[in-house]
Amino acid sequence: MKIERAYKYRFYPTPEQEILLARTFGCVRFVWNAVLRYRTDAFYQRQEKIGYNDASAFLTQLKKAPETAFLAEVSSVPLQQCLRHQQSAFKHFFAKRARYPRFKSKKQRQSATFASSAFAYRNGQITLAKCQEPCMDSSSIASTLFDRD
Repeated sequence: MKIERAYKYRFYPTPEQEILLARTFGCVRFVWNAVLRYRTDAFYQRQEKIGYNDASAFLTQLKKAPETAFLAEVSSVPLQQCLRHQQSAFKHFFAKRARYPRFKSKKQRQSATFASSAFAYRNGQITLAKCQEPCMDSSSIASTLFDRD
């Protein structure tokens, strides 16, 4: 039997990591909204339901487009996880357990899901994908707090 675990970590990013995380949050929000618009338009224009594989192919097209090349600057794992979350949201909507998925805005809580392939945990330190140095956890920092303005 396969056992899955989830962990929550509190860490204090360096200024470089704050920039990368802000980009990641923005890219996840952009992908969610772009794919939601793609799915909505496909349904209303062609009465076609877009599944995960089609959404993933659309994400690949987005990443290859010159105007959305910024999507390649962040890890692809949170972007794929975003598609999985959206697929789950549509599954719940069609089963009448939830409302239609909504567009994300900057004013809402920002989040990104990093699967096990998007980070490394070694010697008590977490290193996120596309980060050069490990993140500082609450035990390695004295009393300094970094707040996002």
